[in-house]
Amino acid sequence: MLRKCQIALALLSTVVFLAACQSATQRVFENGKRAGFNRQTAVANGFDLMVMSSNRPTTSEYLHVYLEGDGVPWAKTTVIAADPTSASVLMLDLMALDQSDSVYIGRPCYNGTAFEPECNKRLWTSARYSIKVVDAMASALTEYMSKRDYRYIRLFGHSGGGALAMLLAERFEQVTDVITIAGNLNIRAWTSHHGYTPLYSSLNPSDQPALGQGLRQWHWMGGRDVVIPPALITPFIQSQTNAFGSTLPNYSHNCCWQTIWPQVLLKIKDRRIDGMPGDVIKTPDENVVGVDGLEWSRAIGVN
Repeated sequence: MLRKCQIALALLSTVVFLAACQSATQRVFENGKRAGFNRQTAVANGFDLMVMSSNRPTTSEYLHVYLEGDGVPWAKTTVIAADPTSASVLMLDLMALDQSDSVYIGRPCYNGTAFEPECNKRLWTSARYSIKVVDAMASALTEYMSKRDYRYIRLFGHSGGGALAMLLAERFEQVTDVITIAGNLNIRAWTSHHGYTPLYSSLNPSDQPALGQGLRQWHWMGGRDVVIPPALITPFIQSQTNAFGSTLPNYSHNCCWQTIWPQVLLKIKDRRIDGMPGDVIKTPDENVVGVDGLEWSRAIGVN
């Protein structure tokens, strides 16, 4: 009798868990549908990656690529989540505010694919920024670009997506700008600060060779962010030669980036650093020509 009860409880727990995972993934899908995005699956290095793209017909030379944060890798302090998908998708919400051609590229094993054969829990814990993850996402982006006529790429990443944006930028000569929001730019400092187990199988953006001088970097931090406090990543931002950095005192890790996003996008498009929101902690070097042949504009907008 006890054995039957244990089996029944295990089955019930599995059903409840699958329903919870489906609910989170379904809400991600619904958010994309409400925004009018096309959803498809990119097969990349054996993984199925969710891809959502905007339907806005433009003739822009630039593609905006949005990368989400880490979701929920841990169900509890010592219990790894069976599926890391989170229903909270800040970057999908920000992409909905972007009038440029945009694509949202999911990570391996996220968005309802955690049970696929290639997946294991290391890919959303210790190896969340590993070569295997970066390779898969780079493959998906390469495939997407191969079918379109974009000349340039702007990478946008929140939290762990900021780390991935920095790591992906090394792979594409078309990248003109990397934009991070509360980016996990020094994972060693981050794990040490929180007392987490080091991410032994992940690449640390702070340990990588400096990005090309012609690649513009834009980094925003929240003054009330307790997940990635500004002090953890300010030294890295200040060490970059062609970077802009700013802290918004009243913002946290997830709040309230939507309120400034249209303004941020206009500034990035015009390469303007005057009137940027927040307290500036780093400005780019003078007279640096970007990958796209354009310089920063410090006073007036440039078309």
